[in-house]
Amino acid sequence: MSDDPSVTDLVTRARNGDKQAWDALVERYAPLVWSICRRHRLGNADAQDVSQNVWLQLVGQLNKVRDPAALPGWLATTAQRESGKAQRAARRSLPLGHVLDTMRIPGQQTGMAEHELLRAERDAALHGAFTRLPPSCQRLIAMLIEDPPVPYAQISAQLGIPVGSIGPSRGRCLEKLRHDPAIAALINAETASAGNELSAQTAR
Repeated sequence: MSDDPSVTDLVTRARNGDKQAWDALVERYAPLVWSICRRHRLGNADAQDVSQNVWLQLVGQLNKVRDPAALPGWLATTAQRESGKAQRAARRSLPLGHVLDTMRIPGQQTGMAEHELLRAERDAALHGAFTRLPPSCQRLIAMLIEDPPVPYAQISAQLGIPVGSIGPSRGRCLEKLRHDPAIAALINAETASAGNELSAQTAR
């Protein structure tokens, strides 16, 4: 993964008209955008429209992106906003009876679908965030999550770091992962979603 171009490199090249860099950006972050669309329970047609709108907006904003590393967060925020618009528009266009039928979806099925969508969104965000970590962090985390676990002595020998430094280094790498724009955007989205759900329950 350390051989993947950084998002900063891709954004810079895309700004200069490099089509391959633009295609690479779309390929890398399309799963994130799509998972947010699906999290809002949009149909395929609406999800495609939202996805297209997000990328069209990025075309116009690409030269204004001050911090390319924050692009995943920008995409996530824009996808959430556009998905919300599409969701509201779809509800306005549905007959009342259809809306009521939709509300009768069994809770277990709804929960399972929500779980799958959240997992897909987290996977996309984590993959992108991991590729932006320093190579040393990528190697360390990759070894720490292997199954079966790799002994610290082996990690120390392969990476050339003292055994006593593995724990603190792991902590620093995970902290960088938590502060990645894509992960931060995902955390904020889930916090907002939980707040909206609580407000809706209170309103009932």
